[in-house]
This record gives sequence, C-alpha cells and structure tokens, in this order.
Amino acid sequence: MNILSIQSHVAYGHVGNSAAVFALQRLGCEVWPVHTVQFSNHTGYGAWRGEVFTAGMIDDVVSGIADRGVLSQCDGVLSGYVGSLDTAAAILRAVGKVKAASPAAAYCCDPVIGNRTRGVFVQPGISDFFRDRALPVAGIVTPNHFELDRLAGRHTADMAQVLTAIAALHARGPRAILVTSVAASETPAGHVDVIASDGAAQYLVRTPKLATAGNGAGDLIAALFLYHYLRSGSVAEALAHATSSVFGLLRRTLAAGASELALIAAQDELVAPSELFQPQRIAP
Repeated sequence: MNILSIQSHVAYGHVGNSAAVFALQRLGCEVWPVHTVQFSNHTGYGAWRGEVFTAGMIDDVVSGIADRGVLSQCDGVLSGYVGSLDTAAAILRAVGKVKAASPAAAYCCDPVIGNRTRGVFVQPGISDFFRDRALPVAGIVTPNHFELDRLAGRHTADMAQVLTAIAALHARGPRAILVTSVAASETPAGHVDVIASDGAAQYLVRTPKLATAGNGAGDLIAALFLYHYLRSGSVAEALAHATSSVFGLLRRTLAAGASELALIAAQDELVAPSELFQPQRIAP
C-alpha cells in the first residue's frame, strides 16, 4: 500500500506527519510524506521555531513525485491540519493529480477545525474550505465531535442527532466517516465514544477517557483508520483496529508519565493492540 501524506511535521514529538508516517510504515505501508511546515515542536507549547512551506513548494514536491511515474501506484492521500487557504488549494491539486493517475485512490481528509476545549483554532475560511470544497472530494473524513457539528451546521447533543449529522456529511460525498471524541448524552461519564459509518450502517466503540493530553492522537487515528479501511474495506474493522491502537498508545503514554505520545516506545500497539475493542452496531 502507498499513501501520500500531506501534513505538518515537527522535529520533537509526534503530531501530523511525525505521527502518521511512522505508524503507517510500522504497519508495512509505504508513505510519501509531503510536509506543509517544519517546526521544532507542536504549537501547543506556545513557542516554536521553524518554517511554514509555501503552496508552491507543496506543488513542486508533488510534481516531483509525479515525475517518477509512481502516482498510478498511490492508494490514498491523507491530509490533516491546514494552515492557510493556499495550502488547502495545494492539497486539493495534489488529490486531483493522484486521482488522474490512480482513479481508485481514496482521499482521507482529517478536517482539523478545533475542539470543545479551545473552540475554533484555524484561520478564517478554513472551516468553509473543509465543508464546501474538501467534503465533496474526500472519500473518507475523520472529524471530532466538535468538527462534525461545524461541518454539518448543527449542534448535536444526543446519539440520534450525531447520526443525523453524519448522514448529512455522507450526503456531501464521503463514503466512510469516523467521528472521534464523541460526547453524547448517552456517553457515560469517564468515557468517550468513537463512531464509524459507511452510510448503510454505523458502529460505536466506547473506551475509558484517559487523563492525558494526547497530542497527535487525532492525526494518528486518521492515518490508522485510512490504512485499515483500505486494507479491509470495512469501517467496523477499521474502527476496531484504529481505536484499539490509539487507546493502547495513550494508556502507555499515561503510564510512562510522558508529555508526548509514546509512539516509538509503544509501537507494538500499532501492530497488535494489547486490548481490542469490539464495535457495536448502532441505529438512528
């Protein structure tokens, strides 16, 4: 399997491509990383050094890959945090190039907009880009609960409302949807729900909520869900493996008292999760 991953990159820690690339490689996947930034560390520290790459540089790197004549072998494109509308447009141009060479290739868009703690933390126009331009192109989307509401244009409090919002996203184009960090009225205290849908059926995995920041966990679960979905063709199986691996990594990160995701130390969780959660089918 070959994945083109267009995301941010940090030297210290594991977010963006620094989370996705190793995880996919550990599963035996070839990854062609294209970095949108090169930072010393993720911006949650409040201070960082490095450079934001231009849309032209992203175009140039993707064109160079195309020059090798290998885009026809690409199985999927993965994108995450988008820092500017110029970068967003470059990502869609890359998706267009891949699909022209490999029509069956899937585009997995992780529509990073914000979360319930911080609210919206992307530049103006980025939310609209994901809703109006990325969703119709993406075969797979992986929003968190907050982002689902923004994309669907509604507030969801209970499970029925969440499923209605998921159906609204399917109507825009994506065939597979993963919603993370779901906190519906039915979600027990101290737990978090993750839902996957293929339009015909919806599945839920409920895990204990761990007291760790989990920086990069969203980037990681998007990459793992893409891989396992392409491998199996099943959203339920992809949900089970992706959620179990991320939970195992977070649990071991917490046990180690680490401030960054223990991706290397606990890499066996990627291949053989210590606990495999079984998805439950849910109905609207």
